[in-house]
Amino acid sequence: MPSFLTKDLSTVQMQELLQNSIGPRPIAMASTMDAEGHPNLSPFSFFNVFSANPPILVFSPARRVRDNTTKHTLDNVREWPEVVINVVNYEMIQQVSLSSTEYPKGVNEFVKAGFDMVQSDEVRPFRLKQSPAQFECKVVEVVSLGEQGGAGNLVICEVLKTHISEHVIDKNGQIDPYKMDLVARAGGNFYSRAKSGFFEIPKPISTMGIGVDALPKAVVESAIFSGNDLGKLANITNLPSTEKVELFVAEQRQKGLDLLKMSQTQKQQQAKSFLDHEDIESAWYVLLS
Repeated sequence: MPSFLTKDLSTVQMQELLQNSIGPRPIAMASTMDAEGHPNLSPFSFFNVFSANPPILVFSPARRVRDNTTKHTLDNVREWPEVVINVVNYEMIQQVSLSSTEYPKGVNEFVKAGFDMVQSDEVRPFRLKQSPAQFECKVVEVVSLGEQGGAGNLVICEVLKTHISEHVIDKNGQIDPYKMDLVARAGGNFYSRAKSGFFEIPKPISTMGIGVDALPKAVVESAIFSGNDLGKLANITNLPSTEKVELFVAEQRQKGLDLLKMSQTQKQQQAKSFLDHEDIESAWYVLLS
């Protein structure tokens, strides 16, 4: 059995070992606000519940390993000690992944990821409408675990008000775990769907997705695409060039599929088929043809 002394491992190696060994971990979508009132939304898998009386949730925005900088969420809760913790289910996971993109300060990740903001009752930060369970919290304390890259910061949150979607309540008035359909984080690109096991989503760490707000209006408003579909389409850095689209159209025509004769709805249905098979590039070619 391989064994490792912590002092012999780099921070990156230690992080990978921990994240691949300890999981799946529940995901908190933390909604915060800076002192100027700019909303921020970011996912954290160093998260759990630690007390019922008082009701305490804790998540940890770690300092970045690569340059030892802090995340906007941590800066925000220090400026304005309130947060809404929103849980994550399968229907929103692609948008959650997109929201983890490190957009510049002041960019609203609700908008970039295509989520809806809901006014909270007890705190300033917004709730995430798509989440099946939302917890309005005051930040009791922020405990720094170090000043070096990779060091965590325990954000200790006391729940002031809880909101549960009626869609996840069973006939007995209880939360149905199958309807909740929660998703947790594992190592690398892996996630775990509570009712069916592991799956992968490419992590947008080194790239910056264009965001749902940059998608064509007809795509965003289409009943054909789910939130996850929009998340996939928005997690690209640039739209395909006209030359590549034209080449794709010509290739498809040779195969008997004439995209130029398709209606908007037919194109969206064809793009949806490509998305279901994780062929995002072809889906974009179809939509832009």
